[in-house]
Amino acid sequence: MDAQHTGTSQALEPRVARVLAPNPSPFTYTGTQTYLVGTTDLAVIDPGPDLPEHLDAIVAAIAGRPVTAIVITHTHRDHSPASRPLAALTGAPIVGCAPLVVADTGPRLEAGFDPDYAPDRILADGEAVAGQGWTLRAVHTPGHTSNHLCFALEETGALFTGDHVMGWSTSVVAPPDGDMAAYMASLDRLMHREDRIYYPAHGDPIENPRRLVRGMMGHRKQREGQILRLLREGSRPVPDMVERMYAGLDPRLFPAAGRSVLAHLIDLRARGLVTEDSETWSYAG
Repeated sequence: MDAQHTGTSQALEPRVARVLAPNPSPFTYTGTQTYLVGTTDLAVIDPGPDLPEHLDAIVAAIAGRPVTAIVITHTHRDHSPASRPLAALTGAPIVGCAPLVVADTGPRLEAGFDPDYAPDRILADGEAVAGQGWTLRAVHTPGHTSNHLCFALEETGALFTGDHVMGWSTSVVAPPDGDMAAYMASLDRLMHREDRIYYPAHGDPIENPRRLVRGMMGHRKQREGQILRLLREGSRPVPDMVERMYAGLDPRLFPAAGRSVLAHLIDLRARGLVTEDSETWSYAG
């Protein structure tokens, strides 16, 4: 999916359409994808950033149909802020993940959390919102953020994966809220599901979900192995590890890579495999 489709509604299957927001970046790929689910009445998943042109595109795609729910996977600012003006225009309730604001003085990987997100209903794991011909059931998938939810469209076997699983890139797992152990457990949970297709918030649909998830878990295990090998050679800070591990990476993505390495290190420390002293990490074996 490329930028030329920004602002237009694209049908993906009979109950699902998407509208791409005009917010491309190294972290959002071509932009945030808002999904419309249903035919007679609708759910709008992740209305995205509060940009007037994107809101206009969503309203055009709704085409006068009633909106039963505005559904939020997580509260990064490229996902939830447009929920408020869309709710004002449609009268629909905002449902989905719990509010979450994290104070973080570290290098930012995304636009940060949406401090004004105020859902009318928080969906716990397994709870659902439904309309005519569609049911969206929440699947709690912490890791990228602690409040992250995926949503299963039960009638078709589709899973809206937010930022938990994306086809174009691995998900950012950034402490203090991002948690690598939780992320790996959430991936393992998806491996035991039988979803037909994933619709991520960034990038194209994923038509072989289990193969991708298996590869993502393997990739994270490889990164963990790289970290342990480097620390067996000698103690070092995170930036040194990033430089060694991510040869050829766009320098703009170094902060994101560093936070991912830190997430791995925190997990390894909890498992007794590494130690930290003044931001220098050492192998504990």
